[in-house]
Amino acid sequence: MSETKTLEIMESVYARNEKLAVGLRETLSRRGVFCVNVMGAPGAGKTTSIIRIIEMLGLSSYVIEGDIESDIDSRMLQALGIHTTQINTGGACHLDAPVVADALADTDFSDGFLFIENIGNLVCPAEFMIGEHVKMLISAVTEGSDKPYKYPLAFEKADIVLLNKCDLETYVDFDMAFFNEGIKKLNPNTPVFRVSGTTGEGFGEAVQWLLNKAKQVIV
Repeated sequence: MSETKTLEIMESVYARNEKLAVGLRETLSRRGVFCVNVMGAPGAGKTTSIIRIIEMLGLSSYVIEGDIESDIDSRMLQALGIHTTQINTGGACHLDAPVVADALADTDFSDGFLFIENIGNLVCPAEFMIGEHVKMLISAVTEGSDKPYKYPLAFEKADIVLLNKCDLETYVDFDMAFFNEGIKKLNPNTPVFRVSGTTGEGFGEAVQWLLNKAKQVIV
């Protein structure tokens, strides 16, 4: 005699997160806000890159700063007059849509750019949508040219890559051709911009890319 079993199907955590993220993105779009999910390893220069970009945009800009602990970067951004909201995960290695939704609940900004600096990590942040229009990955020459091969998901999901600290390239063992080849195999349409947070080199082109992309999605 055959036996009948009842299986309980649990809703996917990813599905719930994605549904909320899509709703957040739609809300931001209606407000005229273009959202950038800024990913990268610790020390890659995410905060410095955000500052450089905001300086060149000349538009209203807002930042959600994600960290496991501390508000060091938030205080630096606020000292520059940049509206910043801090999220401390207390241990979680990435931001997700629910925590971003909570951070946005009491804000009413519109017509500008929202930069969400994700937790310093080249793995988990790439797995979760958080309401962004684009994912911007910050890598650095000081990390080595093998990162697209060792952490493929981050590069595969990135809509734009900034290769930071290019002013230090002559002092480190970095193979630009190898780096670019790794990205092209994963994500052939992703633009790579060589930048320097110290000198400002290359950020103008990256800012123009962001402005062009924003015009495509924000009416």
